[in-house]
Amino acid sequence: MTIGAPLPHSLPSRFKIKHIFHNAADGKLHRRLDINDEFVDLYRSEMSDFASIEEIDLFESSPFEQEFTIRHQPGQTIRLADRSPDFVESYLSFALENPKAADTIEFDWKQEALLIPNMSDTETIVSLALMCSDAYVRLPTDADWNDVGERYNESERFGWEEGGVRGHVFSDPEEKIVIISVKGTSAAGLNTGGDGETVEQDKINDNLLFSCCCARVSSLWKTVCDCYEEPYTCNQNCLEHEVRRQDRYYEAALQIYRNVSHMYPESEIWVTGHSLGGSLSSLMGRTFGLPVVSFEAVGELLPTRRLHLPMPPGLPEEMENIWHVGNTADPIFMGVCNGASSSCSLAGYALETQCHSGKKCVYDVVTDLGWHVSLLNHRIRTIITDILLAYNETAQCVKSPPCYDCYNWKFVDHSRDRYRTTTSSPSPTPSDPPGRRCLKRTWYGRCYEWEDDDSSTLKTTFTTSTIYSKTSSRSLSTTTSIEGGEKCLRRSWLGYCLEYGPGGN
Repeated sequence: MTIGAPLPHSLPSRFKIKHIFHNAADGKLHRRLDINDEFVDLYRSEMSDFASIEEIDLFESSPFEQEFTIRHQPGQTIRLADRSPDFVESYLSFALENPKAADTIEFDWKQEALLIPNMSDTETIVSLALMCSDAYVRLPTDADWNDVGERYNESERFGWEEGGVRGHVFSDPEEKIVIISVKGTSAAGLNTGGDGETVEQDKINDNLLFSCCCARVSSLWKTVCDCYEEPYTCNQNCLEHEVRRQDRYYEAALQIYRNVSHMYPESEIWVTGHSLGGSLSSLMGRTFGLPVVSFEAVGELLPTRRLHLPMPPGLPEEMENIWHVGNTADPIFMGVCNGASSSCSLAGYALETQCHSGKKCVYDVVTDLGWHVSLLNHRIRTIITDILLAYNETAQCVKSPPCYDCYNWKFVDHSRDRYRTTTSSPSPTPSDPPGRRCLKRTWYGRCYEWEDDDSSTLKTTFTTSTIYSKTSSRSLSTTTSIEGGEKCLRRSWLGYCLEYGPGGN
């Protein structure tokens, strides 16, 4: 474990929006919009036609011209030594097919110094919340998007903006820190502040991520996946596969991070978001070890576990760099917007989680201001004007207490049945080649070194593994044999050889 050098204290930084990424969550379309003078002029010319007063009156100037002041401070974290999208996505793909084996992986962790937001500074938190609000602003219809994923024909473009994940990218002049603001749920029924562009797809992903079992609230509900088996019994393997599908929001969020990290390889990346965007931000931060500030996020600990996201063991509280800002009068943030008569259920949302990972910074407006619990208190506008700017100091951030979602559900693991024909046993089995025995196996039971009974020849077998990237997949290794005097000196966690050397007795 490497100890990073301490970082010096810094002055406030001013951030401006640089790009907007839109991933349609269909496994294909991914586009980038650069915020330049031409775009700003287009926005000004069309603003009166498509932008409501409520969308823009929070900003001192145009949402795409305003500068946001954020104070940062030195911090420490423990995160994966290799955080490249290729490595992380290869692990996630392996965990999807081998969930039990994934839980036994011992990662290489690294302690590092980094810059984190000053969560005791009101202006910093307000600026991050305004960045979240910026992600809801409707964009000009004739904006000049660039394809960074699979290129679409012009005839296929109609309606592409009506679904998917949108990330607004901000940076300081030195590009020392880059902040991704993830757009939250667009739904009039939930009063989130969205523009209504992505309502249907947002609802599907909300119900998939934050319900116990595919939004199976009762027999009258239309489920978003087919994992329900019987009353209060759900197929865990099915759920995990549904969350990782190419047309789901988590996968879209991974591709947004892949593009931003490629554009800014030397920058520290933070993530923020409101509501669904806040939960996706937390999942991104947990996946890649990024600082996260979410606002009124739905409890995301359940999908964190279903995705088998890497979490450093025994992480000290001071190194937990995920903060959830919320208030006690928001039923979604508090995890009480469920039940047949709740406003969320009446709007078709099964938001059944209440557990958050990381720290919670809770404004107790029920006690302090006498507010009543209402969905109106979930809106990003309410958070900014009536809470963050109304309080004289910021809320104290404390580690989330022990919490358990869906305690009355039974989640059935069918992985043994599904992988029985491909899983190897540590002891010799009839499937082993006759006359040879296995000398070494990987941590998931696959034999990679055989010995012939009638000779000293060693044959090393590697299982073909695939890394999934943004546009293609590539094979890491194929079956190989090495005769006689060479042996493998170093192997990857997948079991294939990284370095060969002379053999010894």
